[in-house]
Amino acid sequence: MDAEVQTPPAQAERDWWRRLILILTRPAWVFAWVRDDSSEAAGARQEPLTAVVFLSGIGIFLATRTAGTLFDDAEFDWLLLFVEAVFAGLLVGIQNFWVVGWTVYLGGRAADSGASYRQARHVVGLACIPFALELLVVWPVRIAMFGSDAFRSGGSDEGAAQAVFRTIDGLTLAWAVCLLVIGVRALNGWSWPRTLASLTVAGALLTLIVFLFLGVRVGR
Repeated sequence: MDAEVQTPPAQAERDWWRRLILILTRPAWVFAWVRDDSSEAAGARQEPLTAVVFLSGIGIFLATRTAGTLFDDAEFDWLLLFVEAVFAGLLVGIQNFWVVGWTVYLGGRAADSGASYRQARHVVGLACIPFALELLVVWPVRIAMFGSDAFRSGGSDEGAAQAVFRTIDGLTLAWAVCLLVIGVRALNGWSWPRTLASLTVAGALLTLIVFLFLGVRVGR
């Protein structure tokens, strides 16, 4: 992987755009490149990762129940939906990149990983690719089929159609989790048991953060 350091910055960044596609077929190979934590290598990953994190954030938001009822408000229109999706997608993307990345980093430290916080964040960002892919491939079909009903309770997407798309949402989440497992293992060169132990700690920390956040909101 040291060859990336010798590659001109523009070429190194183009290589990472190509790797975003290759992660669909060769995920372990792509994640192994994150082992290079030099400033040059991390810089080459930055723009592709930013795009993935932002698009995946929008995809995750659109799959929430909140997004599914936005058009219940008669004053809500497509422009407001776009603004809401962009803003919420940015927040969700930041949350995934920094908060989930932090829990993965701490889980790694608990398993004696030498990987940096930046490497943990980048692994999490790459693991979000399925959500970005769903946004670009599935959501245009969903909107073409149901229009504003996709964001309204009791619309034409209720029933079997909704069950199909909810299943796709669930499979996308499962795919992202699998990529995260592969990514942590490839980054550290660990066995499967050690990888799963590390991510169990990360999952426990993330669950604790969620409960603390919900507790604060309820307390208000």
